[in-house]
Amino acid sequence: MRYLPLLAALIMPVVSLAQDRAPILMDVTETHILPRFDKLPETTGALVSAALVDCTPTSPGLRAAYDDAFDSWISASHLRFGPTEVDDRAFAMAFWPDTKGFTSKALSQHIASKDEAVQSPEAYAETSIAGRGFFALEQMLYDPAFADQGDAEYRCALIQAITADISANAQAMAEDWLSYAPNLTRPGEDSRYRTQDEAMQELFKALSTGLEFTAETRLGRPLGTFDRPHPNRAEARRSERSLHHIELSLIALRDLAARLYFDYPEIATNLDAAFARAIEKAQSIDDPALAGVADPQARFRIEALQQSIRDIRAIAFTELGPTLGISAGFNSLDGD
Repeated sequence: MRYLPLLAALIMPVVSLAQDRAPILMDVTETHILPRFDKLPETTGALVSAALVDCTPTSPGLRAAYDDAFDSWISASHLRFGPTEVDDRAFAMAFWPDTKGFTSKALSQHIASKDEAVQSPEAYAETSIAGRGFFALEQMLYDPAFADQGDAEYRCALIQAITADISANAQAMAEDWLSYAPNLTRPGEDSRYRTQDEAMQELFKALSTGLEFTAETRLGRPLGTFDRPHPNRAEARRSERSLHHIELSLIALRDLAARLYFDYPEIATNLDAAFARAIEKAQSIDDPALAGVADPQARFRIEALQQSIRDIRAIAFTELGPTLGISAGFNSLDGD
């Protein structure tokens, strides 16, 4: 009898890994993934309408629609698999980081040549990916360098072409996610995922990669080093959305994490508290474009935010990953 406790301890991890993941997979798919892609066509459609009503870059209605649509994308952008990645859709929605300034070059080329691709959604979808999506639109709306390039009529047509392309891309993703969803909810021989564990690994990868991108790219790029900060590398700095994207990402990832650890209350406390700390830090910083990375005192708070996100990822790898049966050594960016 004295061996029973030891035997139970050895068996419990196996039982944990063998449990039915169907409720979690269904919940994540139906309440986290699909609603985000259902909303995208609504907000991007409103963006198209706003550009048709008034394509003036400073138009309050156009800028508000841009904010709403961009919010929707950022809240879904961590789900970079399946239909989101087909035809480089994620990059077409948000070509960033743009380390060589390709977006500015692509837009200038369109304007200088009066590229007729703006007259056809199909033609514009075949143009340089750098000239498409939210960051191209951001430059057209917020960068003074484009305020006087070419003539106003063509700039208007270009803005409308970009918004139409964003909307078409969002609609395609939404439609394809409806047919792709059963791959997650019903893994098997005829599915993209052969087992429930493979589907769970995909979702864990989305969580881990989302945290990594926010900490090391959204924050890491502008932070640079103490001696060489790079405030001009902040995401969406022209429209002063840099910090907002970090908050939106954390909120979305917190929701995903909560659904993944639903059956594990012992993990929920640590992970949710870590998310709460990071979101509170983000909300306490009054620096929408992260310009403070160049100021020693302000930089300290931004670095603390970055560390708090790294802490979340560490908990995910050391506590959530092993519990879900995913190796702590799994590299979220290796594409496997």
